[in-house]
Amino acid sequence: MKIIDPHLHLFDLTQGNYHWLKANVPPFWPNKSLINKSFSEQDLLLNSPITLAGFIHIEAGFDNERPWRELAALEQACHQPFRAIATIDLTTTETVFKQTLTQLMGYDSFVGVRHILDEQVASLLADPQVQRNFSVLNEMAKHRHLIFETQLTLTTDTPIKALCQLFKHNPNIVFIVNHAGFPPNNINSLEWQHWQQSLQALATFEQVAIKCSGWEMRAANYQQNWRNTVLTTIFTIFGEKKVMLASNFPLCLFSHNNYQDYWHSIVSSKFFQSLNAQEKSAISYDNALHWYAM
Repeated sequence: MKIIDPHLHLFDLTQGNYHWLKANVPPFWPNKSLINKSFSEQDLLLNSPITLAGFIHIEAGFDNERPWRELAALEQACHQPFRAIATIDLTTTETVFKQTLTQLMGYDSFVGVRHILDEQVASLLADPQVQRNFSVLNEMAKHRHLIFETQLTLTTDTPIKALCQLFKHNPNIVFIVNHAGFPPNNINSLEWQHWQQSLQALATFEQVAIKCSGWEMRAANYQQNWRNTVLTTIFTIFGEKKVMLASNFPLCLFSHNNYQDYWHSIVSSKFFQSLNAQEKSAISYDNALHWYAM
């Protein structure tokens, strides 16, 4: 079976900065040393019957001031089909924002940008400069397929109304929710209910899809039953054509021995095995092919 992994990070510590990987810099993960090294596409090893048909590289702090340098390095080093999401600063001036986008568009692998929203989501969405920059991105997306990777926690503190307004006012941008919106560990909690309600609100927009990965960012020892429940919930809400399975490599090494081990756990899971052949292909290959214009 073919897969396209729509969320992974390749590191080249000989060329990039990766300030966040240093031990004295947040995030202060106890096992961060596991990933403080270079990772290339040669590390994306899968055994039959799983075959990697392509991947989406998500920016990893290579050079936040000149994000096109990361794309140049990737295009030089990678031989498999791939697309790249570059970092961008939503708070910069419109002139700098547009200049950065224009420079990024010179790379064949470029398909979109991200500015991690997380705890800053409320203040960022309320910032007039950020709103103007989204308008710039939306205007440019009239002429070229462009994605904004939307990374935030979809629980009680998320300004869902503001997020929905953002989607409504920028219909040309494809918004892809990262890491399943960080579902709570407790499926019986009020947070879980808010997470579900947030998903339901976002799923109503045609240009919004969701990627399912990042489980280890909640807990390295997460339970398979919990992940099955999360995936079933998301699949029910978003449907067959707007859900993508992903790895978050190399962070998935916090909970799995290697890349193959992670994907084996996915395709052998109760959730995945409950799907028909068309649904399996959709969430592991077809949807990534479509949403990332591979």
